[in-house]
Amino acid sequence: MNTDSIAKWQHNHIFGQDKVRSGEKRTLIVIIITAVMMIVEILVGIFFGSMALLADGIHMGSHMVGLLITLIAYVYARKYAHDDSFSFGTGKVNSLAGYTSAILLVMFALVMGWESVHRLINPVEIQFNIAIAVAFIGLVVNGASMFILGEEGHDHGGHDHAEHDHHDHAEHDHHRAGTDHNLKAAYLHVLTDAMTSVLAIFALLAAKYFGWIWADPLMGIVGAILVARWSFGLIGGASKVLLDHQIPLEIRKRIIGIVESYKDTRVSDLHLWCIGPGIYSANMSVVTKYPDSPDKYKTLIPADAGVVHATVEVHSCPD
Repeated sequence: MNTDSIAKWQHNHIFGQDKVRSGEKRTLIVIIITAVMMIVEILVGIFFGSMALLADGIHMGSHMVGLLITLIAYVYARKYAHDDSFSFGTGKVNSLAGYTSAILLVMFALVMGWESVHRLINPVEIQFNIAIAVAFIGLVVNGASMFILGEEGHDHGGHDHAEHDHHDHAEHDHHRAGTDHNLKAAYLHVLTDAMTSVLAIFALLAAKYFGWIWADPLMGIVGAILVARWSFGLIGGASKVLLDHQIPLEIRKRIIGIVESYKDTRVSDLHLWCIGPGIYSANMSVVTKYPDSPDKYKTLIPADAGVVHATVEVHSCPD
């Protein structure tokens, strides 16, 4: 049998990963805005002797590292989308970058918490007017960045509620499995900056007008706890993708029910896992008295399940 005769049974494993994602363009815009703001704050801080501006500029630079990881991951996934060494394409590069950025965020949270505790014990003199101005500027810049990155990244993780039934949990987890973890990580970086600015403004105003000097480091501790919580949510979501975690049982049951309604068929084995944002691979074994072609059973998988790669084993069983 020659190559041409089997071509119709062959397919690639790119699954659209060679296309420029909208998150890549938006991340680039946010990086440019952040870089400009960082340079301005550092230069003004140096020339005007403002430690607050200098410190905030350096802080923005640390978050730029996380944003650069996001951008590099998008570019890498596109560049190597046609590389056959990736069994199911480069979709998981997205989650790997999100996981890495989340680790960086946890480190930032630890540094923030440590510095806040230190200042709570050993208060330092604060130049309120400059610090408040910096916080307002940072809030505007990060607010604009959040708007640019959009709603796709707006999922902090860990928002399960007791009043939801099991089906709701399954659909929520299914949605999270399809999350663009790379874009979510970029969103979390600017969100944490914006949140830090809001908490700083509140604390600085309280310290300036009511003498509550302790409010500034206290808000730093609160901010560190929130950043850590969101980061662990992102780590959990990305880890499930990286470790080929099965999608929720309720969704698998739905697919099994549809397949088993066809010609006295039974599903003996089913594996469904995420291979990229919103795309899944399936491995299914069926046992039936009336065997059909594997392609027939593939067509029974609902189109809205997002399965882009499926392997089906068909076993004949007269009994």
